[in-house]
Amino acid sequence: MSADTDPAETLRVDKWLWHARFLKSRGLAARLVSDGHLRINGERFTKPGKPVRPDDVLTFRLQDRIRIVRILALGTRRGPAPEAQTLYEDMSPPPEPKPPKASITREPWSRDRRPDKQKYDSA
Repeated sequence: MSADTDPAETLRVDKWLWHARFLKSRGLAARLVSDGHLRINGERFTKPGKPVRPDDVLTFRLQDRIRIVRILALGTRRGPAPEAQTLYEDMSPPPEPKPPKASITREPWSRDRRPDKQKYDSA
């Protein structure tokens, strides 16, 4: 290891993504990294064991959004969501507003389409 890298101040990137609750499992986090869909400080990495440290910036696509996050802390466990949100600063652009959906109208029932019947002729 180099002199400026202290192992106590780093964490594997796949483990950090899992701790920060971006992905449901560590295996999914490892696949995201190994498929080349993650950049650390602007450089693409494909090794899930790449160490990250506070102040690193991660860029990755998750579902239909591009996420840009700055690591604030490494964390020691995969805790609840409020705890996980303290591990990073979200610098992602706001999601694009989705166009409003047209109101859904139901197809009329067959009884609604029938002309009104006269019950009895009064003549």
